[in-house]
Amino acid sequence: MWCVTVKHILIDTRLFQGKGWGLSMISDIELTKDGPIYLQIRDYIKQMILKGFMSRGQKLPSTRDLSQTLGVSRNTIILAYEYLEDEGFIEIVRGKGSFVSDINIDYPSLWKMDWNPRLTPYASLAVDLDIVKHEPKWKKGMISFKSIAPDDKLFDVEDFKRAFLNRFSLEGEKLLNYGYAQGYKPLIDYLLNYMQNKGVDIQDKSILITNGFTEGFNIILTSLSKPGDYILCENPTHNTALKIMKLYEQKIVGIPMDEDGINLEELEKGLREKPISMGFLIPSYHNPTGIVMSPDKRAKVLKTFAKHRIPIIEDGFNEELRYSGSHMSPLAALCGSGNSIIYIGSLSKVLFPGLRIGWILADKELISQLVSVKRSRDIHTSFLDQALLYEYLAAGNLDRYLKKARREYREKYDFAINCANMYIPSKRILGEGGLHIFVELAEKIDARQVLEECIKRNVIFMPGDIFYTDGKGLNTLRLGFARSSLQEIEKGFKIIGKVVEKFII
Repeated sequence: MWCVTVKHILIDTRLFQGKGWGLSMISDIELTKDGPIYLQIRDYIKQMILKGFMSRGQKLPSTRDLSQTLGVSRNTIILAYEYLEDEGFIEIVRGKGSFVSDINIDYPSLWKMDWNPRLTPYASLAVDLDIVKHEPKWKKGMISFKSIAPDDKLFDVEDFKRAFLNRFSLEGEKLLNYGYAQGYKPLIDYLLNYMQNKGVDIQDKSILITNGFTEGFNIILTSLSKPGDYILCENPTHNTALKIMKLYEQKIVGIPMDEDGINLEELEKGLREKPISMGFLIPSYHNPTGIVMSPDKRAKVLKTFAKHRIPIIEDGFNEELRYSGSHMSPLAALCGSGNSIIYIGSLSKVLFPGLRIGWILADKELISQLVSVKRSRDIHTSFLDQALLYEYLAAGNLDRYLKKARREYREKYDFAINCANMYIPSKRILGEGGLHIFVELAEKIDARQVLEECIKRNVIFMPGDIFYTDGKGLNTLRLGFARSSLQEIEKGFKIIGKVVEKFII
């Protein structure tokens, strides 16, 4: 946005009479360094016309006079006038000068609409569920444990610049045009191979590129569920997924978790007693608990869902941030050539969340149908973003980045676990990797009261109750540490611990 300050907006129109429209008033333009000078002059004159301070046929000062008054080159004024002419605001008559065009600006009487009564139930509920609007906000100077976004200081900016230049030199203008709803073919092929390297059988499977997890989950629910359907998930679970399920008027069946994942007895009970349409699970580095479902439990969970013939949506959350132990196969890998798993993947919690690129891997025929749903919404995900990500990934940058990121995040994770155990009185502390830990306080302690007191001490975190399906979790909190220094982690956890101690009876 061009910054042009207009002084003396209440102008005596008599200034427009005589020579041009009053060069003395033109000198009130405050030109800045925020954009090209000719555009600032164009915008100033345009605003004067739109506000009615210049009438049809009014002559503008000559380019020579205006350039001398403003102390800029005549070419700058000529260019500004040319833009105004192109946009239909002025007419340039050779040998006579520049004149305001015949613009009909008719401002009706002021009428304001009260939009709130017109909001649909969906929109009203979205506002109610919007934690950005309703949860306490970070302020400058605070130590924040709210976010579980990656630390942008670790991003390989130079590698990304090279990827941009390489891919743009190869395809250039093609990347700026419309693409295909399914996605950028080279990136799709890369991700299919990427999933195959996770152990997934990609035979008869395909991928749809999405604007991150959120769009992917929206597309799946839109395509495969109806309002009133029962969806089973872990309790607690990903707040964004919980919000989307509520917006689609799903009946959510939350299953409690053990320390190695979802409780199998309660899972069987939930599938037996309710007409569940599908399940939603986060088996690795679960959000918010950080729990990694054990290999044995993964196999049993799949058998349980298969017995009831219920499909699973798997959120492949933070699978790349494994700090120790052997490779943990996603559920999508354990189902072999079966097609009952819909896998939603994203690198946004690891790498470049600003790109907003995710993917759905599922049965090839189902993906074909989901492509039509996506096309009906937004045509396609940005091809430029997809092409740049592909170039970055294909050059082997992800592996190098992850090696560095795992080392950095593991140090922070170990330090956070030690500090939490040392400073925060708790019932238990959960987390096996990733970018956050989950703290369960004594039953009678309200984490929101703790948060309120911590904010006064410039520390903020995410209260755990927003992740629960049934209003529980009032004594829990999630602490994201990726973007905090070791010093901030220790200082912040000490403050949280001292506040918690005050609530212990």
